[in-house]
This record gives sequence, structure tokens and C-alpha cells, in this order.
Amino acid sequence: MFNTLTDSFTAAIKKIRFHDDDKALSKALLELKKNLLKADVNHKVVKDLIEKVQADTKANGIGKEQFLDALRKALYELLEIGGNKGFTFAPNPPTVILMTGLQGSGKTTTTGKLAMYLKNKQKRVLIVAADLQRLAAVEQLRQISAQIEVELYEVADLNTPVDVVSQALKYARSKIYDVVLIDTAGRLAIDNELMDELEAVKKVAKPNEIFYVADSLTGQDAIKTATSFKEKIGIDGVILSKYDGDSKGGVALGLSSQVQVPLRFIGSGEKMQDLEVFIPERVVNRLMGFGDIEGLAERTASSIDEATAKKLTKKIQKGKFNYNDFLEQMEGMKKMGSMSSIMGMIPGMGNMSKAIKDFDFENSSELKNIKSMVSSMTMKERENPELLNNSRKQRIATGCGLTQVEINRMIKQFKNAGKMAKKFSGPKGMKDLQAMMGQMGGAGAIPR
Repeated sequence: MFNTLTDSFTAAIKKIRFHDDDKALSKALLELKKNLLKADVNHKVVKDLIEKVQADTKANGIGKEQFLDALRKALYELLEIGGNKGFTFAPNPPTVILMTGLQGSGKTTTTGKLAMYLKNKQKRVLIVAADLQRLAAVEQLRQISAQIEVELYEVADLNTPVDVVSQALKYARSKIYDVVLIDTAGRLAIDNELMDELEAVKKVAKPNEIFYVADSLTGQDAIKTATSFKEKIGIDGVILSKYDGDSKGGVALGLSSQVQVPLRFIGSGEKMQDLEVFIPERVVNRLMGFGDIEGLAERTASSIDEATAKKLTKKIQKGKFNYNDFLEQMEGMKKMGSMSSIMGMIPGMGNMSKAIKDFDFENSSELKNIKSMVSSMTMKERENPELLNNSRKQRIATGCGLTQVEINRMIKQFKNAGKMAKKFSGPKGMKDLQAMMGQMGGAGAIPR
């Protein structure tokens, strides 16, 4: 997700070659400035960042360590502007959240993503369809709410969003919902009609939080529109949408400092799971190429049942991992979101996320073939892969429309994966894995 920015910092670090070398520091700062501007970071933000890094590095003695520490400190100070209070829940439910943004910013999709995030936090969520301007908005919410299994409140015979919101809140209180997400109307540009409507909805909703959804693909314009919404309506935070499609990504660096409200979430993919909480400390680590183990652990915990994971670990250690287990794990991985965002959280694997940017668990032809192969097996064959002799393989190949050569190759890959998993499943295996990760660290992480 932060590949371009991480590359900018890596290139700058490589310019520091000697201890107490002013010339090397100047080269590093020039490289950093050039790359940050190319990544669409605001010029004033870049200027302030460069000055801080330069002053701190010189104060502590010029060297890679000092430059790295100064850069980390400056990035954290930049990203924490506006504060990050986490998610605020009302003392008396429901917590009411007003979702605002321009038309086409991804507001409706982001509302669904936020609903799923809250649902995974064991909250009862109600989505309110208050966008009566865009004809497709309500239908889009119907599809999203059905997909994530969250209730949608809509009323066909009410003409104003104020009436819809008023009745929705009465319904939410009577049914004891924890959170109400109100999807409001947007426009192609900010106008008085839009602001008057939002003001009226705000008055009746009395929201605990107002989020502005900013399209990261619009670059610095996203910051300008967020500032306008803050001045006219008041916002408590910004959610950056479509960040996975932004090849530059610099908008995330300057947003908090320029709008003076916290960046709360980032949309990192097309799936409903692809919404990440913006926590400055973790983001700085990812920007520096050090991954986000805490974030990965949280995402894993919300997608994979602990009891199932323990049971699976025991099977792997005994070499009993079978095709049913494999399919179950694939379904679990799909719930975790895009593969590239997962890889970006693993230390030393930052560069890998580029190579698998377009990998999709649901649409991967290789995984489809594996599923077809497993679906053509009997239950006994799935549970005991050792039963797969030539005649069984021929039957499976015919059943799934693949050649026996392809079947043999996939079975071999499965066996090798099982052996590798068994090797790394115990305490000694974890040490071997950590050692291997350490050797790979130079491929994605900034060298220390």
C-alpha cells in the first residue's frame, strides 16, 4: 500500500555512505525531497519534513542510524497531527456516524466496509440509506448489506433524507443497535444545496462522529475538499478511499497536518475487508519497510477462529494436513482481504506486495484449478491424500477437466507445502523461519 513512499525513503537512505559526511546527507535529503514531490506529497509538507530530518540528523551526528531515527521521528510527528482518538462509541447506544463525501468518492462502498469492520468488533450495526439523490445508491447498499449480512434501513415512500434518518434512529433505539451508519448524498462538486441538506441531516441525527470519505486518486484535491467540508459541516476524521489504486500515495502523508483532523481509516482494496485503521506508529513502521505485525495479528484474529487454528497446528505437526484443511484455510485467507495488503504488513516483505498486487484469492486461476481438483475427489481422498494412485488421479483429471500432468504437479506442490509447514510449525521451526525472514529483510526493509 505504501510501496512508492517506502521506495523514496530507501533511495534516500542509500545516499548516506560515511559517518559525518555532509555531502552524503545533502544527497540523501535531495533524493528524499525529489521522490516525495514525485509521490504527490504537498510541497510545504515536504519542506518542513526535510528541515526537521536535516536538523535532527546533524544534531546527533551524520550517519545512517541517525538519519533513520530522524526520519522516523519526523514522519510520526507529521502523521499524528490532529490526534488519533481511536473509535468513539456513545455512552448510550446507538453511536451515530454520518458518512459524507463527494459523489464518486467511494462513500457508499466505504460505509459497507466500516459496517463490516464494526461487525467484526461484535457490534450490531444498522446502515441507513439516506442518499436519495443518486438512484443507484440504495440498490448498491442493498447488495453490500446482503453481502456482509448487516441490516439496511430504507423507506421507499419518504421524500427527504431528514425523514428517513429520523425514523431510522427511532427504529435503531427500539431494536437496541450499537452503531448507526448514515450514508448521505454527495455531489460532483461542493454546492450550497448539498451543504444545506447535510446540515439538516446533521441536526436531526446528532452524530457522534462525522467522517469525510476522500478519494485518494484525486491527490491534493482530496485535501482541499476535506478542508471545505470541515469548514462548512465539521468533520471528526477522514477516510481515504481507493488508496490501493493510487500509485503515488503521497496524499496520506500531508492530509492530517493540512486538514487538522485525523486520518482515521484507509481503504486498501476492493473487498469489504479492505479497510485499515490508521494508527500513526504502525503506518510509520510500514513506510520504513518494517511491516505491521500488530495489524496483521488483529486481522488474522478477526478472520480465523482460534480453536480451529490450534487444531490445524496440531494436524500440521503430525503431518496430517489434508485437502479439506487446505480449502478451509483458503476461505479464511479470503476473509483477510487483499494479498498485497497482507504482505505489506510482514517485515521484509514490502517488495513482495508489488509482485502480487493483482493476486486475488477468488479469481486466481491456479486456486480455481486446485478447488476443481479437490471437488472431484471423494471425501476419503480429501482426508487421506496418500490414497491418490494413478487410476484415482486419472478419474480426478477427467472430473475437473485438467490433465493428469497438472494433477500430479498440484499434488506435488501440496505435499511440499505440507512438509514446509510441518518444518516451521514447532518452536525450532519458528526460529528457522525468523532466521529466514532476517535473511530476506534486505529485499523489502530499509537496512539498519
